[in-house]
Amino acid sequence: MSFYQKLAEVGSKYGAKHLLFKYGFNLSPMYRRSTARVTTVSKDLLKVAVKLPISYKNRNYVNSIYGGSMFAAVDPFPMVQLMNLLGDDYVVWDKSAEIFFKRPAREHLYAYFTYTLEELENIKTRIVQQKELDIVKSTLLTNKDQSIIYCEVRKTMYVADKSHYRQKRALRKDKPIENTV
Repeated sequence: MSFYQKLAEVGSKYGAKHLLFKYGFNLSPMYRRSTARVTTVSKDLLKVAVKLPISYKNRNYVNSIYGGSMFAAVDPFPMVQLMNLLGDDYVVWDKSAEIFFKRPAREHLYAYFTYTLEELENIKTRIVQQKELDIVKSTLLTNKDQSIIYCEVRKTMYVADKSHYRQKRALRKDKPIENTV
């Protein structure tokens, strides 16, 4: 269990999970360096909103928001949000990411992360059938009224039944590593 997971476990005994999610991210050094901030988290954790203000900390050579800041602002949410929504019976890992820059960002950016109850039920049903799967979530970084898209980030996540995942890892440990040199 990571430091952040342990902190969330302890904190959830004393406060609302959605507030812990918001302030936990906003206060954590790894996320603060992105220069973005979580602005809202719904009580059911199905919706998260993030603001990436343009500032001297994230401007690049051509005076627009540095692409690394855009990616860092949205990177953790699809996975961490899904982990919290599915619960402890599942394993969720980031598998890959793609970023598509649409235009230079010279204003504050906003991103919204949403899961639906139907989407979660679909994932759980597919896990019962397949034991593991990959899902793709797309996130847009936009202006405040969402009329201009500056960037799209697509995250592929691996989701598995925890017992299946443990069995799979145990089998890998038993196999000798082949010398490919």
